[in-house]
Amino acid sequence: MSLVISKTNHDFLYQQVMQLVRDLSEQGTLLPGEKLPSLRKMAEKLNVSIPTVKLAYQSLEAQGLVEAREKSGYFLKTVNTQLARPKRVKLSRAPVSVNMQVLIEQVYDAIHQANVVPFGIANPVAAAPTDKMLSRTMRRVMSIAGSRAINYGAMDGFAPLKKQLIHRYLDFGIGVDSHELVITNGAQEALAIALKCATKPGDVIAIESPCYFGIIELIESLGLKALEIPLCPDDGIWLDDLNQALQDHDIKACVFSTSINNPVGSFMPDHKRKQLVELLESQGVVLIEDDVYGDLHFTPERGIPAQAYSKKGLVLTCSSFSKTAAPSYRVGWLIAGKFAARARRYKRALSCSTSLINQWTLYEFVASGDYERNLKLLRQRLRTNKERMIWCLQQAFPATARISDPQGGCVVWVDLGPSFDSIKLFQLALENGISITPGYIFSATNKYRSCIRLSYGLPWNERVEQAIIKLGELIHLAKK
Repeated sequence: MSLVISKTNHDFLYQQVMQLVRDLSEQGTLLPGEKLPSLRKMAEKLNVSIPTVKLAYQSLEAQGLVEAREKSGYFLKTVNTQLARPKRVKLSRAPVSVNMQVLIEQVYDAIHQANVVPFGIANPVAAAPTDKMLSRTMRRVMSIAGSRAINYGAMDGFAPLKKQLIHRYLDFGIGVDSHELVITNGAQEALAIALKCATKPGDVIAIESPCYFGIIELIESLGLKALEIPLCPDDGIWLDDLNQALQDHDIKACVFSTSINNPVGSFMPDHKRKQLVELLESQGVVLIEDDVYGDLHFTPERGIPAQAYSKKGLVLTCSSFSKTAAPSYRVGWLIAGKFAARARRYKRALSCSTSLINQWTLYEFVASGDYERNLKLLRQRLRTNKERMIWCLQQAFPATARISDPQGGCVVWVDLGPSFDSIKLFQLALENGISITPGYIFSATNKYRSCIRLSYGLPWNERVEQAIIKLGELIHLAKK
């Protein structure tokens, strides 16, 4: 490799290093999301100084070709950064009753079929599995707990785990009393309890558009009406649209994912999240924050939970370990605040308690430091996978496709254009061993028929890349 760099060349040495990185990128030797050789390693290979390589990397960063990540090094970015983002949709005129059950059931059946490439399931932990660490931790817990491990736990959760979560929220300046925090069977139960606490059948609930279909199904099952608030693909819901909706409709509660939205991957800045809470509390409207992806941010800092900005206690926080540690453990939590007594009653009525052995194992997993170490690795892998997926989509999909640029999480949102049918593509893909999620189920008002959600929360390999190429071929068969 040292022959590539010539000190007799009329270009400066750092410029030659820059050109080498560009060439490696164009040849496909270095793919988007991949880490560049360290400063020291590259300097040794090219027989140049470390400052020369550093200047080359910094210049490439200024040009938008590479990205520096704190304590991780330099990474190649997706080249075509000007790709169009999903368009803004119009504010819904009226709330609607929801009826999405049949299609959602078909999607669930598809994602659990054997031997499919699972673009249809949002399971980020698959990118950095925790099974071996958790198995080791659970064996240790079993030896300590003995017969207690198979007994019922406390209705509102394992006390040491609750204390641990309370300490984690202190990092954001949020004080949580133990009785306000209820451990649940995943975030979905937390959301169900929160909705039951804040609403009654027939009430109007504001949701993001597009919105995670699990929330839409919950609203349907509770007899509520959904009002969709358009979502900016970069920084969350449009507050002017929300303000207009509050003036026009009797909204009782909002369910938003302000840190990292599913399916678009938008990230609401802290100052905007503060404005959101102030707006809702000025109208006496409850905010239910779905914060399951908050810890999977690609931004320099994690978003501060909306709970921190509440002055009137009208914010309920829902989260879980399902996206960061163990989906099958089904351990989530609800910070219910002033609704705590009601939340505890609903928890007791719905499921009595959450698996004690799973809670205990996760407590030890977090206490050991393994959780934080794996979380850091998980974020790195997901970020790399995102860059690779966007690059692959750019190569395989029509040039007219609009692709989101997630700021965290594990999914990307693609608008194929008005002439394409995502439900037809869903069926075609499944016939070819690929699961995707049609955009149609992310709306209560039949929007997003031309959109799909794809997960990059999986081990990246050649089979994944070939599946994207195949999807690109199938798209042309999915025209309306």
